[in-house]
Amino acid sequence: MTRQYLIGELSVRLEQLQRVAQHSAGQDIACLRQQVEARPVTALAAEMIRALDLADRLCWESLSQGDAISFARQAEISADLRLFAVCARLLDDR
Repeated sequence: MTRQYLIGELSVRLEQLQRVAQHSAGQDIACLRQQVEARPVTALAAEMIRALDLADRLCWESLSQGDAISFARQAEISADLRLFAVCARLLDDR
């Protein structure tokens, strides 16, 4: 995979996650997207871990608020984000 492809794909997934995020988390995701697009590809693994942590936080917040619809959307995007990370070898699948 090319560097630009990896950056672009991660950015798209973060944008999807941002659309289903609460306001404060949405700002964190927007900031992370900017970092992903500006930093070298060598930083993607660390940024991927941060993205997965943010996605996990979103899911837990939705569950704690009893918002099953938001949780379902966030969980679907989170699963896709994790699968992309594993396939792109940005995350170890253990």
